[in-house]
Amino acid sequence: MVLLLMCLPALIWLLLFKYATLAGSWIAFTNFRPRLGIFGSEFVGLRNFEFLFSSAAALNASRNTILLNGLFIVGSTIFTLFISALMFEVFRSRFAKYYQTTFLFPYFISWVIVSYFVFGFLSSNGIVNGILSQPIEFYQSPGWWPLILLLVVIWKTTGWGTLIYLAGMLAINPQLYEASRVDGASKVQQFFTITLPLIMPLVIIQFLLSLANIFNADFGLFYQVPLNQALLYDSTDVLDTFIYRALVQVGNVSMSAAADLYKSVIGFVLVIVANWVVRRIDPDKALF
Repeated sequence: MVLLLMCLPALIWLLLFKYATLAGSWIAFTNFRPRLGIFGSEFVGLRNFEFLFSSAAALNASRNTILLNGLFIVGSTIFTLFISALMFEVFRSRFAKYYQTTFLFPYFISWVIVSYFVFGFLSSNGIVNGILSQPIEFYQSPGWWPLILLLVVIWKTTGWGTLIYLAGMLAINPQLYEASRVDGASKVQQFFTITLPLIMPLVIIQFLLSLANIFNADFGLFYQVPLNQALLYDSTDVLDTFIYRALVQVGNVSMSAAADLYKSVIGFVLVIVANWVVRRIDPDKALF
């Protein structure tokens, strides 16, 4: 009973902000007028979605959202596992807390501050161009930004992911490593034969949860870090920034709601499909 009461605040938050607000999805099917309200506005069916799919900017934002978030999921997972393995090896060192703090600190820095860091490196007079013999105008070159954003995401989020995977590694029976050392296994062999297989369910769960949010791009990352440069939209414009501009510049609430509902439904479908694939391969590793 006590444990259920501890869950009550989170459950109330979930009901109020995740389920009660679902009624607002009706806006996506109307020509919303504030004075008429959500249910008093004219019903237009799928007209808002037709406009969404016929817009080149929306299709570009959808493509970037999937490709960039997919790149982030794969790149962050690989790098986080690598750092977690290193942290696992030095966990009992007196410097372990220092290493953990160093990796975790960027997670708590706002995207506004991060954008200044990135600008200091990539501006015309920045650190990178000071090193290069042939300067590059990064804020006018969209081709560089998938790599730049990936590096920024890895730097900022690795510490948080490391906490999760490190906790899973610490739960592994130490006798397994002792037996492998007796057999002459190296640290790399121990990672691929013991550590990785045993934390794979945790990796899969994290992957499925990330996949659910693959259409929910981090607005701060894509809006603040590229400084909302129109020249970079080909590589950095995602659904969240597209929806923001639709609200601020056009004021079309219905189209913005349609785009938001669209990405939520696609994310839900992706999780169901991915979980079905995992269940077919290994039922014990499926999320549900």
